[in-house]
Amino acid sequence: MSIQTIETPQELSENISALIAIEPKFAAIYEQVGLPDLRHNAGGFEQLMRAMVGQQLSVAAAASIWKRLVDAALTTPYKIGEATDEALKAQGLSKQKTRYIRSLVDHNIDFAALENMPNEEVINTLTAVTGIGRWTAEMYLLFSLKRADVLAVDDLAIKVAAMELLGLAERPTPKQLNNLTQHWSPYRSAASLLLWSYYGLLRNKTAVPL
Repeated sequence: MSIQTIETPQELSENISALIAIEPKFAAIYEQVGLPDLRHNAGGFEQLMRAMVGQQLSVAAAASIWKRLVDAALTTPYKIGEATDEALKAQGLSKQKTRYIRSLVDHNIDFAALENMPNEEVINTLTAVTGIGRWTAEMYLLFSLKRADVLAVDDLAIKVAAMELLGLAERPTPKQLNNLTQHWSPYRSAASLLLWSYYGLLRNKTAVPL
């Protein structure tokens, strides 16, 4: 099976052109927001751990705790395995977050192997970890694995922007949105990026999913 990715701005532009051919309503959005930032990251253990640390926290609070963990050299599976719960708590981690991060360590994910897995297999692998839901797994697919066909239907900004784009009377459920956008495949990552940018335009702010 061929796994499609978006590696460069040029490839994103090509995907957007193909998406507009399928769903012309995106043309006006693209004209307004321009080419979105790909926001790629290196992925791996540290990326997922940082996502867990930041759950349900403000950007500033998450950044502060993460800096303390980095300064204490507590961002690798080995170091976390050696550390006591008290040592992690001292850096600002709650009991729940400590449990999540220990689950990530215990699952010992082969991150290199994820590169060659189909999207749903990646999602199943990641969501087996306590504290990782489908949304976080989809963010990993989009920004770490650079997959080309991921629509984050659980994301609030995506749902709001899609409601405006499609002229819906109310915000769609994830299932409804998935059904309404199947024909956008295999260019749904381009749709996600455009919808985040469009949400930012609607709310006059920057929508950042990670």
